[in-house]
Amino acid sequence: MFAHKYLLFFFRRTKITIFSRQSFLSEKTFQVHELFYYKIAFQMKTFILSIIVTMITSVAGAQQKSFYDFTVKAIDGKDLPLSTFKGKKVLVVNVASKCGFTPQYAKLEELYEKYGKDDFVVIGFPANNFLHQEPGTNEEIKEFCTLNYGVTFPMMAKISVKGKDIAPLYQWLTHKSENGVSDAKIGWNFHKFLIDENGRWVASIGSTTSPLSQEIVEWIEE
Repeated sequence: MFAHKYLLFFFRRTKITIFSRQSFLSEKTFQVHELFYYKIAFQMKTFILSIIVTMITSVAGAQQKSFYDFTVKAIDGKDLPLSTFKGKKVLVVNVASKCGFTPQYAKLEELYEKYGKDDFVVIGFPANNFLHQEPGTNEEIKEFCTLNYGVTFPMMAKISVKGKDIAPLYQWLTHKSENGVSDAKIGWNFHKFLIDENGRWVASIGSTTSPLSQEIVEWIEE
């Protein structure tokens, strides 16, 4: 709107100053010059609008966070900057102890033991969002995972993965406006997100897909 008003003002001022018919030898000459300045005004408007769009896009891009910009709380209560995992591919998963998909803990651990040396890590986030299937405390969850599935991959403190109290990381994971790639809806426990070694959002994978699926394994190995 500002650019439009500015150009209209510019054009009117220009027309008043230059387009006096007495300044031209003929009406035809006047019309040629008038058309010329109309074209200039249009080109200027297009140019200024393109600059504005570029600036808005640049600002929006600058505001988008990386996976590494977040700090989460580990299951033992300590802060864990996700920048700790720079250079690694990451599988982020919301987990629960009383879910039909809970046996996926074993496959997540198997995946982590096979690939989680230098280039890959699994990060589990307990959440009680779906039918209250993760009612335990952080201490109880840690004990459950260790005793029943021998979990050694990093486990975080319990959070919310949707709704008004959604954790900032999951806000980023599920909104294109935040991650710059895609929106995603978490339908249940053990929903998986893939993050590349540069902290960029790669994929959203539903609960029914095994952690040992071809899709995930090929992504890790590529």
